[in-house]
Amino acid sequence: MTLAAQQYPSAALAGSEAILNALPNPVLLIAPDGKIADANIAAESFFEISTQFLKRQSLNELVPFGSPLLALIEQVRGTGSPVNEYRVDLGTPRTGADRQVDLHVAPLTERPGYIVVMLQARSIADKMDRQLTHRSAARSVIALAAMLAHEIKNPLSGIRGAAQLLEQSASMDDRVLTQLICNEADRIVTLVDRMEVFGDERPVARGAVNIHSVLDHVKRLAQSGFARNAKFIEDYDPSLPPVLANQDQLIQVFLNLVKNAAEATSDLGRDAEIQLTTAFRPGVRLSVPGKKTRVSLPLEFCVKDNGSGVPEDLLPNLFDPFVTTKPTGSGLGLALVAKIVGDHGGIIECESQPRKTTFRVLLPMFNTTKNFSEATGDDPRETSALSSSISSEE
Repeated sequence: MTLAAQQYPSAALAGSEAILNALPNPVLLIAPDGKIADANIAAESFFEISTQFLKRQSLNELVPFGSPLLALIEQVRGTGSPVNEYRVDLGTPRTGADRQVDLHVAPLTERPGYIVVMLQARSIADKMDRQLTHRSAARSVIALAAMLAHEIKNPLSGIRGAAQLLEQSASMDDRVLTQLICNEADRIVTLVDRMEVFGDERPVARGAVNIHSVLDHVKRLAQSGFARNAKFIEDYDPSLPPVLANQDQLIQVFLNLVKNAAEATSDLGRDAEIQLTTAFRPGVRLSVPGKKTRVSLPLEFCVKDNGSGVPEDLLPNLFDPFVTTKPTGSGLGLALVAKIVGDHGGIIECESQPRKTTFRVLLPMFNTTKNFSEATGDDPRETSALSSSISSEE
């Protein structure tokens, strides 16, 4: 507390209340006995009752029976650590049947036993939902890729062969046209080859991978080629456990992300910056429909750049096939990244604003005593059907 606040506690209290009431998100203070000790104006609107009435209520009288919020409060009270839970339904007959919110629960260190709860209607969970949809969209091109491979590559081979035969007896002017036919045929075959990757449904061979070795390898490749002018900033957690992954595919993921960052900052010259970060987020979990267990994704890896950012209208569909901001891009790079991350049981999301774009990848860690399916009770490829019930501790 500042000296001014110590001298004028009532003024400090009034200032704190003004700040809380200015927040658009409902905030509740829960006493040790489960009663609501305080609430802001947004909480009044959310529960459709006044603060004075809220203060006479227990939280379990306001939320649905067996609500995860009650268990979260006890968890926070027991561990002393903040935790978030995403996509929780707090709907009641009074407030409405469907009131899905994100919960942010934290202990109030100045008052032991008191818990602060913030409700948020829209958050990262919506981005995760879109990403899961993008992953499904990436998989939806499997049939298209198989059709293209069969129906287009074979005729293209004949067209290219015919063009080469014509080139032998063509004039110099006509050879330009035959060469154009060959080049365009090769370009289409290359595109189809890239799309065929989406049709690979073989199980991914995974094991313990040191993510820092992967990122160092990607950085060396980038600095020797497409990102030679960019400044790399590394912010690593040296105590990070191994990630459960396929090393070659992880290299492909981060090589694509770093290449995108390099292209986004290419106009900045020597001012271009690409930041690679790793962190441990022990509370991040995903729920799988029909199962009681959750898939834990405690490892967070980020690729950040100071480029111009992703246009706002493209963000919701950024991981869809054929969506790109590049004039000559195919729009398959990020779709492939989303597919690989999904095959690893993880998630990827993007946050972007001018001079600050972040691609965040969340993946499971390697368990030394159990493999992935034993640890979670789930098939890692089943994550394409993951629900948006997401819990996180930040």
